[in-house]
Amino acid sequence: MNPDNRAMLGRRGETLAADFLQRRGHAIIQRNYRTQYGEIDIISKDGDTLVFVEVKTRRSQRYGGAAAAVTAKKQRRITLAALAFMAEQPAETAARFDVLCIDFDADGRMRFSLIENAFEAAS
Repeated sequence: MNPDNRAMLGRRGETLAADFLQRRGHAIIQRNYRTQYGEIDIISKDGDTLVFVEVKTRRSQRYGGAAAAVTAKKQRRITLAALAFMAEQPAETAARFDVLCIDFDADGRMRFSLIENAFEAAS
């Protein structure tokens, strides 16, 4: 897949993910939060919990599906970006890291898989 198609699929996935999370009661705080460490796709509130959501969208299971793409290195980058975000916030709050996978089958149907508490803060 060329980079333009990959970026377009990623943006579409993030929009679908934000809608999915809102339907589940999340309040979207920010999308595409960028730091020197990397980007967090979606930051939301689920009740009193701050949620850092990594969105992975895949058109096939060829490389293990969406969840397989959240490596230890990626987790570390998300953790560092989350710490930067939290340093900007005045109040302490509980936080967690979720991964939202959107997999498309051959017929174009979507399957959402939300993995709550997908990983602990990477050190």
